[in-house]
Amino acid sequence: MTVAPDDPGLADEAHDWKSAYIHVPFCRRRCPYCDFAIVDESATSVDHRRYIDAVLAEIEMEDGIGPLDAINFGGGTPSRLATAMIGDVVDSLAQRFGRAKDAEISIEVNPEDWSNEYGAELVAHGVTRVSIGAQSFDGEILGVLGRLHGPPEIERCVESARDVGVRSVGIDLIFGHADESDHSWTRSIDRAFALEPDHVSTYALTVERGTALAASIEAGAQAPDPDTQADRYQAFLDTAAPRGLARYEVSNHAKSGHACRYNLATWAHAEYLGFGLAAHDHRWGTRARNHRRLDRYLEAVEAGTRPRIATETLSASEQERDRLMLGLRLAAGTPITSVAATFLASDGGARMAEHGLVWERDGRIGVTNLFLADAVAREALAVA
Repeated sequence: MTVAPDDPGLADEAHDWKSAYIHVPFCRRRCPYCDFAIVDESATSVDHRRYIDAVLAEIEMEDGIGPLDAINFGGGTPSRLATAMIGDVVDSLAQRFGRAKDAEISIEVNPEDWSNEYGAELVAHGVTRVSIGAQSFDGEILGVLGRLHGPPEIERCVESARDVGVRSVGIDLIFGHADESDHSWTRSIDRAFALEPDHVSTYALTVERGTALAASIEAGAQAPDPDTQADRYQAFLDTAAPRGLARYEVSNHAKSGHACRYNLATWAHAEYLGFGLAAHDHRWGTRARNHRRLDRYLEAVEAGTRPRIATETLSASEQERDRLMLGLRLAAGTPITSVAATFLASDGGARMAEHGLVWERDGRIGVTNLFLADAVAREALAVA
């Protein structure tokens, strides 16, 4: 029997998983809303092989963790890489740290990069999950989001991923652009679910400083409306549950047996390694992050040094605080530790409990309306 993605026991199990994240920064071009550490291939010459060789060298600089329960390729656009390079990284991680028998290997892909051959090669290299960057099924909205594919490419990508044997096929959606209508969002939801995905991630469009989207809003374009975004989020939830997808984290929904291991482990405050440009990692008591500039990342690794830009050592109470902040985003909630108990006993925590914003049961604390998880976390952080 498969376990529901929002099961508290699964969340607690995920707390003990070991994961690795590999950042692949390459993109055909930068989307107007994106402030991630990427390399815009339309403006910069790139050498994929040099970058992957640096990632492989960085892997050899790490030890003391494993076997790995989850490996995740994120970006950027990991599907810009040749599949042989993905395989090189998977093999290197397995040789260095070991790999659990049921380990999940996931990768983010763009529909325009996908082909049957590409997908079959990914499966041959051990990939078990793909997250397809659909974002919308409205061609006009895809245009304003700067995407290079159309709805037909999304549909072909999903169908092909199934045909070549990918175990879990997911779709990512973005909602809340000012040009998006209620009808457009409803149509995107309907078309997404018509493809019967195993997993759907939904993200409210945010305006990040320094992006083209932010510049257009400063010049007079309409900004996303938080109330409208809340309505769009609820519209998705109302559709997802009857389709058999349970929300297990604020932005993530899955059928039983298809929760993303890396996502679940991250929000359950498990240990994970990070490799590549701007990658973060978390080992008990230590958080670290890599250089965001590609030249500095490559220079450091090629000189035989860790490409760290910052490292932070955490006390036991700070680790408890972080587990609470992250766990509040999970539908299963998180165990009530001393830090969580302090929050519940505070005026703010008591007020939130009284108004039904947080729940407490079976030794756990959670947020009733996960769309408000960040607001509850800020209140908890103020007293933790």
